[in-house]
Amino acid sequence: MSADRLLTTTLRAYQEPHRPADVDRLHASTATLLSNLNNHLNISLLTSQLLTARAIWGEPAPFAVAGDGLRTCLRVLSVYNTAALHVQRNEEENAKLRWGQQPVGSGVRCDTWARAVAKGADDRSARWKHLLVLTGTLMGMESEGCRALSRGLRATLEQAVVTAANLALEDTSRRRPYTGGELGSNAVMLALAYVFPVLSDHHRQMLNCDLVLPAAVRAMTGPEGFQDGDFLRSISAGNVAGHETFYRASPSSFAHVQQLEARPLPQNMGPLSRLTAFAVQHAADSSVVLDTQDRLLAFSAGLLERWRQCPFSPVDISTEAAVLPPDMLRGPWAMLWRLLKKILYTVVATVQPIMGRCLLDPRLRNDATAPTVASKTLHTLRNLSFISSRQGADAFQVYVFTYMTSLDIITRYPDACVRFLQEAQPTAPGQPNSPALTPLDQALTLFYLNTAEHLPLSLPTPAAESLVLTLATAHLSAVPPSSSAAHAAVLSVLCCPQHAALAIALIPFYIDILLASFPARISPRQFRLAFKTVVQIASPPFPIAASHPLLAETLLEMLHFRAATATTHPLPAEPGPANGDNNVMNGEQQQPLPPVSEQTTLDWLTRTAEAMNTVVDPALREVVRSRFWDVLVSGEMDVERAAIGVAWWGIGGGREMVMLNQAAPKRDGEVMMSGALGGNRSEACRL
Repeated sequence: MSADRLLTTTLRAYQEPHRPADVDRLHASTATLLSNLNNHLNISLLTSQLLTARAIWGEPAPFAVAGDGLRTCLRVLSVYNTAALHVQRNEEENAKLRWGQQPVGSGVRCDTWARAVAKGADDRSARWKHLLVLTGTLMGMESEGCRALSRGLRATLEQAVVTAANLALEDTSRRRPYTGGELGSNAVMLALAYVFPVLSDHHRQMLNCDLVLPAAVRAMTGPEGFQDGDFLRSISAGNVAGHETFYRASPSSFAHVQQLEARPLPQNMGPLSRLTAFAVQHAADSSVVLDTQDRLLAFSAGLLERWRQCPFSPVDISTEAAVLPPDMLRGPWAMLWRLLKKILYTVVATVQPIMGRCLLDPRLRNDATAPTVASKTLHTLRNLSFISSRQGADAFQVYVFTYMTSLDIITRYPDACVRFLQEAQPTAPGQPNSPALTPLDQALTLFYLNTAEHLPLSLPTPAAESLVLTLATAHLSAVPPSSSAAHAAVLSVLCCPQHAALAIALIPFYIDILLASFPARISPRQFRLAFKTVVQIASPPFPIAASHPLLAETLLEMLHFRAATATTHPLPAEPGPANGDNNVMNGEQQQPLPPVSEQTTLDWLTRTAEAMNTVVDPALREVVRSRFWDVLVSGEMDVERAAIGVAWWGIGGGREMVMLNQAAPKRDGEVMMSGALGGNRSEACRL
């Protein structure tokens, strides 16, 4: 069929009633015509008719199926992107032809073709539709390193894209007619997400971010995006009695999740989140930024509540392989968690620039606003902790920056710290009439304990006791990782000088639990860190040493007696400490620590040297020997303790005990505490 005849047929088909079955054929015909029409006036006419075609847009009737509107927008954008690529390629091929040879395609040059398309975006159609064809044209001509347009025309086209987006969003915000409503706003966000990397910095700055930001958040969380978490309700509608898989009991239950993931906006959440972050950084009105945070907080709270009501939220990651069949794990279950992680990354990518702006913007970093912003961010991260706690999903730099910045800000405001802990306090285990903690409750508890670890220095003593110690001590005997977080929270309170009264009363109780928890619930490295911290707290210059001068030595003697009866078989290998988050992000495997046993973990200078000689396994004995060198020469000790350690090694018999397996020297029959050098008892080694 000739191009003129195909043009006539296509224009006539545009005016017919909307029939979804014919839409694909019309899109294909349009792409063919755009690439082969040699009259720029016909290109403008085709574009103008396409943007008002009843057969394409279903006007005046709305789209019957959710998501069809944005799919149509994406198809129109793709048609012009594909046509622009063909025109560009044809121009390159025609430049190689000899005189007299038949040109490839229409022979229309890229600049002429782009101008013709822009003229077709006239007043007969809405501005958000103009943005689709302008975006497709600019992307086809200038993306992926291509430079098909002249410099002046590219700048003009970028200006037209930005102007169309701003005007379309302004029309939508003022509810003017022919704006397309929510579809028009979402179409603008979809187009900007695609074209944003192509725009120059100059034209990016011209975007009206006060209008882009709320539209972007609505697009992310609204019906065409994550649906405010309502897709979890469809899972709840399935019959899951006896852990029957919901896709068997109710096939449509998971089909909705699959359809959501395949929609245009969820498929492009990465580019859209980058656009949203830019809008946060450059919005002129700070109230728009605060409103964005409120919307994300409400979205995360709704998602948390819907997940709590989902019948599959009680399935723990450690038991899901036994509870769910393999085809469930590989298919619907994996797809659900992939979508939930996408939600986490999208929300955090938007919250992160809010916290960055809170550090720089005077309207956000003041004492009246900053603690509220930090608290709301922490609540948002808490609501998403059931996702972030799964398989290290929070180990990326954007999350770490957002979390740590929020903590840095809120710790400057004691009242805000107390208020946040009161609002976020989870259920403690073992309370009367309280059910066993679900995986969701465990995730919330873990987030609470990890956050509470950073706050005791900013808390008054009564709040530290009621909001941190009470819950943390209840979880000391729990299984990891809650027990590890509980130990860290307790130690953070003990380390604060203003909480010395609490520390004196708590240390005996805590040491008893610590010794009972090792090695079943905490690792050797964690045990060493916890015990060393308590000994340091009980030593000068901490105030406890003045009122209880023998407490540190007593703790070391307890450690010695525990070592005498400890098991000697090697414990399971544990990974080495991570160097920041780079290892996790780069996929690097952490090197395991050297092998240890329960006995060799309980090491302390003289008593350790004595205990080392009783270790039968030469390999484990060598690990303890290496530990001595590490403690003495690595700078782990402060100057005063290092001097004691050097004296012990040189004149206190340490070298002979470690290297030659000799017994500890006796000094005038004096009975010495662990690590004592003899003579002055106040010089007892406190490491």
